[in-house]
Amino acid sequence: MNKNELAKEIASQMSVTITESLKFIDTLCVVVGESLQKEDSVLLQNFGHFTPWQQKERFGRNPRTGIECPIHKRVSVKFKPGKRLLDILNEKK
Repeated sequence: MNKNELAKEIASQMSVTITESLKFIDTLCVVVGESLQKEDSVLLQNFGHFTPWQQKERFGRNPRTGIECPIHKRVSVKFKPGKRLLDILNEKK
C-alpha cells in the first residue's frame, strides 16, 4: 500500500476527502519526525512505539565496486509494534 492508497482508505473509512486524509498523513509524519528529531520517542497506543537511536560510524562496502567507504553516524528509528497491531497481524482467518 502506498501513500495515495492509504489516503483513499482513510478517506473512505472516516468520510472525509482524500485531500484531507493526505493532509492528515503529512501532518502526522511532520509531528512524529519533529518529536524524533528532539530525541523523544512516540507512543501510539495499540499501534506501536517509535524510538530514535544513534547508529555508530562504521565502514561499509560499495556493492558495485567493492571499495570500502565510511558510513557516518546518524540517527535512525526503531519501531516496536503494539499489542493490537500484532493481534491484527496474527489473527486467524
